[in-house]
Amino acid sequence: MIEVLRCLNRGSTLRTEEKAVRVSHLPLRLTTGAFILNSGLGKRALSSEAASGLQGMAANAVPAVRKMRPETFGKTVSAAETALGVALLAPFVPSALAGAALAVFSGGLLTMYWKTPGMHEHGSIRPTQDGTAVAKDVWMFGIGAALMIDALDRRGRTAVVTP
Repeated sequence: MIEVLRCLNRGSTLRTEEKAVRVSHLPLRLTTGAFILNSGLGKRALSSEAASGLQGMAANAVPAVRKMRPETFGKTVSAAETALGVALLAPFVPSALAGAALAVFSGGLLTMYWKTPGMHEHGSIRPTQDGTAVAKDVWMFGIGAALMIDALDRRGRTAVVTP
């Protein structure tokens, strides 16, 4: 933390093990990382019923997960969320990699939202009351995309957005 404060005084880049994390990435990575890490740790002791319910929703996006035992699925989700949270919090993980992982994770959640009946209004992307809890995760996709785009831009590539 002291190194982050020193970084704020001398410039906008924190260097750790030859990897750069921009100070502007810290709020994005710290908030999403802490949120996802907490979610993953909270799923360590899922009951069989809770794991089964989570698995049922996930199977709408990825049908292959139906073949897993609910307990195994719950532990896998817990481990994946915990690992993603740690990757976002760890300054030595490049922002492009952390952003890509976050975009894939949140893309899976948004696919589940879109394919689960009752999550959104018929013929619309607008969430129903039941879908709001999942639809709000679109912010994670935006953060993942921003981290990747910024890393590409810093490598000398530019993204051109046309209206």
